[in-house]
Amino acid sequence: MSARRARLIAAVLGVSSVLSDTTAAQSAPTDSTPRVSVGAFVDSYFAWDFGRPPSFDRSFAGGAVFTTQPARHNEFNVNLAFVEIKLDAPHYRGRLALQAGTSVASNYASEPTTGTVSGPSLSRIIQEAVVGVQVARNLWVDAGVFFSHIGMEGWISRDNPTYTRSLVADYSPYYQSGAKLTWTPSRLVTAQVDVVNGWQNIAENNQGKGVGMRVDVTPDDATTLSYFNLFTPENGARLRTLNGVGLKRTRGAFTVLTEFDVGTQVRDDGTGTRSGWAGWTLVARAQSTPRLAFTGRLEGFRDPDGVIVATGAVRDGNRLTANPPFRGLGASIGTDVTPYPHVLWRSELRAWQNDAAVFPNGRAGSPIRSNVVVVTSLALSF
Repeated sequence: MSARRARLIAAVLGVSSVLSDTTAAQSAPTDSTPRVSVGAFVDSYFAWDFGRPPSFDRSFAGGAVFTTQPARHNEFNVNLAFVEIKLDAPHYRGRLALQAGTSVASNYASEPTTGTVSGPSLSRIIQEAVVGVQVARNLWVDAGVFFSHIGMEGWISRDNPTYTRSLVADYSPYYQSGAKLTWTPSRLVTAQVDVVNGWQNIAENNQGKGVGMRVDVTPDDATTLSYFNLFTPENGARLRTLNGVGLKRTRGAFTVLTEFDVGTQVRDDGTGTRSGWAGWTLVARAQSTPRLAFTGRLEGFRDPDGVIVATGAVRDGNRLTANPPFRGLGASIGTDVTPYPHVLWRSELRAWQNDAAVFPNGRAGSPIRSNVVVVTSLALSF
């Protein structure tokens, strides 16, 4: 056989092989088997509030809770525990998670009770109960109870850079009930539109519905830029708005997270004017070794008209002040230790300073302008 003829036969055989492989790949069936996973999370803690609130709740006697975690002082307790089951398939998905804990009791305390078959006793145990269907390429519709689209920090403590959450997170929705449309046109952009019952409520409390959106831009694997908003009628027909921007950036062992929110609500005096609030946070996290990380945070929150932060009626000696304004600055430092896989030991020291005396003080009886709390937590994911 001549060399030229041998090369010709080899070329034909090579083309045939490529065509055969391409045809086989095109005819191979897509894996449509649903994937079901089961998991659980337990976050136990002990906290010491130097204000020593007499009721053990880290709240003022008037009922104002300034943080959902740690919610109790000088007490061993469970911050958050949940069990979950998730289903993922090419064209449908879902998650059911049931929860308990002091942060749950604190966060769901204002869940409305309208009628007799809905309210906090039912809502607080549902972390998520959501079903999703793919309606087009890169387009999903989900409905049920699901995590909020607002903010850069989430509900589950292990997923945040600091153990306690910033006030911009605690004073914006953590959960929503409704439907959402999620579109991912490319790996760089994800857009979401939500229609929900309102400002963090499962049980409805008026005839209106809230509408919000979120856009996340990821120019690279280490950076996420976010914009989010929510427009909803609250306290009757008064319009409440929230607009926020955020950035998360990871470079090597360092992570930086920042967020700035601005909110407004129409006054109830019939003038149509608005009251507003604003908050910000800046968090840095350094992973010094595979098992040890350090965190630090600066933050601020201002609500001069008491729209979103109800400080309650404060008695200072013989003087009674109704709802003194919240204009505070805060800072925290913390450590994260991972001694074994699935185990996370977190400790944090957090301090706040406010213009007005709004923080509980169990020793003197009168409120004070500062608050310091130290908390340690041991959590297990499985």
